Amino acid sequence: MLKAFYSSATGMRAQELMIDNTANNLANVNTTGFKKKHINFADLLYDTKTPPGAASANGEIKPIGLQIGSGVRAVGTTSLFAQGTPTETGIDTHMAIEGDGFFKVTQGNTIAYTRDGSFTLNDQGQMVNADGYLLDPQVTIPQQATNLSISSTGVVSYQIDGVSTVGPTIQLARFANPAGLQNIGSNLYMETAASGPEILGEPGLDGNGQIRQQFLEGSNVEVVSELVSLITAQRAYEINSRAIRAGDEMLSSASDLVR
Repeated sequence: MLKAFYSSATGMRAQELMIDNTANNLANVNTTGFKKKHINFADLLYDTKTPPGAASANGEIKPIGLQIGSGVRAVGTTSLFAQGTPTETGIDTHMAIEGDGFFKVTQGNTIAYTRDGSFTLNDQGQMVNADGYLLDPQVTIPQQATNLSISSTGVVSYQIDGVSTVGPTIQLARFANPAGLQNIGSNLYMETAASGPEILGEPGLDGNGQIRQQFLEGSNVEVVSELVSLITAQRAYEINSRAIRAGDEMLSSASDLVR
């Protein structure tokens, strides 16, 4: 049986994953704080007929060997944390991060991280995301408060009966390897052993990004680039299918010779 059948089959499966990943990126082109993913591939084991550096019949060292690959496999997806375009919303509780960092949110014993700063206030005046996760450290705004302000360094302030009050400071979390965070949906990430532990700090200090109030960070998906990836994956899929067809024709020709 031709090795090309199996190698081409792995190529077709790889391109299916490529299209799945690209489709997910395109589907989230308008998702707040979404970070596009890049899929990584690696070649499979090689059938080594002659290793490089082997001795030839006359005793000379061969400069090259004879190795035939077995195809390709997907090894992982990498989140690309390039900055998304900030869009002004005019809502006081909305925040965008300019630079590195994540908002830390909690719900019960669940701790998660997000770049989606579309926070609002719940019935108790606590700042929460769309799923009700509390911003951590907690920020509570009294019902009678007016002129809510969040500085670029995360300092929350407001006025009550004309008197200015300074509230808590919003903190940001950073990770040694943000690409190692686990996506759990709803614009949330969870810490893993690969990401390393969280490093909490104030916005604008120690490498943390700054906060822009009344703005939201858009998705960093570039539609044109994703369409190019889609076309490339489609063509690669077709070429792999043609390789299988060519192998089938070769076997057919060989069987005709036997007859």
